[in-house]
Amino acid sequence: MRLTIRSLFLKIFLWFWATVIATGIALILTFLLEPGSVPSRWHATLLDTARYSGAIAVEEAERGGIPAASAYNERIERETRLRACLFDSAGGLIAGSDCGSFQNMVSHVTVSSPSSFSMRYGIARVALMLQGSSGREYVFATELPAGPRAALGINRASIALKWGIALLVSGFICYLLTRYLTAPILLLRTASQQLAAGDLSTRAAAGIERRHDELGDLVRDFNAMASRIEELVSRQRQLISDVSHELRSPLARLYVALDLARERKGDDPAFDRMEKDIGLLNEMIGRLLVVARLDSSAPLVPMASVNLTEIVSQIVRDADFESRERNGNVKLTVHEQFFVQGDAKLLHSAIENLVRNAIAYTDPGTSVDVLLQFERRSNASFARLTVRDYGPGVPESELARIFQPFYRVSDARDRQSGGAGLGLAIAERVIRVHGGTIRAENVTPRGLQVEILLPHLSLNSLDSSLTD
Repeated sequence: MRLTIRSLFLKIFLWFWATVIATGIALILTFLLEPGSVPSRWHATLLDTARYSGAIAVEEAERGGIPAASAYNERIERETRLRACLFDSAGGLIAGSDCGSFQNMVSHVTVSSPSSFSMRYGIARVALMLQGSSGREYVFATELPAGPRAALGINRASIALKWGIALLVSGFICYLLTRYLTAPILLLRTASQQLAAGDLSTRAAAGIERRHDELGDLVRDFNAMASRIEELVSRQRQLISDVSHELRSPLARLYVALDLARERKGDDPAFDRMEKDIGLLNEMIGRLLVVARLDSSAPLVPMASVNLTEIVSQIVRDADFESRERNGNVKLTVHEQFFVQGDAKLLHSAIENLVRNAIAYTDPGTSVDVLLQFERRSNASFARLTVRDYGPGVPESELARIFQPFYRVSDARDRQSGGAGLGLAIAERVIRVHGGTIRAENVTPRGLQVEILLPHLSLNSLDSSLTD
C-alpha cells in the first residue's frame, strides 16, 4: 500500500489523530472555562475537610516545628496529588511548596473573612483561619476535590461534562470522516444503478474524479468502463441497423428473381416456400430495425394523447378472429376509457406482439384474457394492462430474459413456434420509451401473465393536451 497523501490509510490515520487532538483540546477548554467560584452548597463539606487537615498541620507545626509541618504537607501532596500550605497570621509561608497561587485567598482571610473559596481547573481551593493549642493563629490553604462527594473524590457533573464534550467532538469528526468516505460511494452506487437500468450515458460526478486517493481512482475507472460500454453497445446497435438496412436490397432482388423464375418455370410449390421464407426474413429485418431505433440514443418520437382503450379493443377484435383457428378466443375486460401520452403505432405494435405471443402458446381450446384497469401507486395513476394465457408458462429462472432480443425458451419457444424472439424485446423497449414498466410472471394453475404499467393521463392533463 502506498503511504502517500493519496492513500486512504494515511488519511484515516491523520483523521484519527485529528480526533484525538481536537478531543484533548476540548477537554482542556472545559477545565479552563469552568466556573471560578465554588457553589455555596459545597462550602460546609469542603470547610470540614480542610479544617480537619489544617488542624493536624497546625499541631505538627507547634509540636515538631516547620520540618514536621512540611513533612505532613508533602505527605498530603504525595497521596492525593493536591497541594497544602500553612501560613502564619500575617500571610507568611510556614510549610508547603508552590504556594504562591494561594496568596490572594490568604490575604482575604487575614484581612476580612475567616474562610475563602475558589475553583481552579476543576479543583476546589479553600483557605481558612485556624488557632493552635498555643493560642497562635494560622492560615491553612489546600486543594480539595470539588462537589458534594468530595471525600470520595467524585464529581459526577464534571465527569459527565467532560465525557459529553469528548463524545460530541469525536462524534462530529467521525461524522465528517464518514461523509467524506461514503459520499462518493453513494454517488457511484446511484450511477451504477442508472447504468444497469439502461442509461449508458450516465457517469459518476466529475468532482469525485479530482480526488487524489483510491476512491478517485475507482470513480475514474468506473467512468472509463461506462464510456467503453456505451461505445461498444452503440457500435453493436449501429451494426445491427446497418446490416438490416443492407439486407433490404438483396431481399428486393430475391423477390424480383423469384418472379422471373415463376414466369420461366411456372408455378411450383418450391417457389411458394421460398416466398414465405423471404417474407419471414423481411419481417425479421423490419423488427431488427425497430429494436435498433428504440435502443438508439436519438431523440424520442413525438408523442401525443392516445386512447389506450381503443387500441387494445381493436387488437383484441383482430386477435379473437384469428384465434378461432385454434378453437380459442381472446377476451377483453375494460370498464372505462384510458388515455396515455405516447405514439399510437408503437403502442399498437407492442401490445399486439404480447397478445399474439399469448395466442401462440396458450393451450388449444383455451382463451387469452386481456384486462385493462386503473391503478394508483405512490400518488401516481397508471393504466394497468395484463395479458394472460393458459399455456406451459416459462421457467422461473428465465422470466427476466424473455425480453432480450433473440431469446427463446428452449423447450417451448423454438424458431418454428416462437419466431425470432423479437416480439417481446420490441414490446419491452416500446413500454420503456413511454415511461412504463413491463414484467412477466407464471400464474397458477397454468399459464403466463404479462403486466404493463403506463402513466395515465388525468382529465386536466388530457384537456390541456387537447387544447395545445
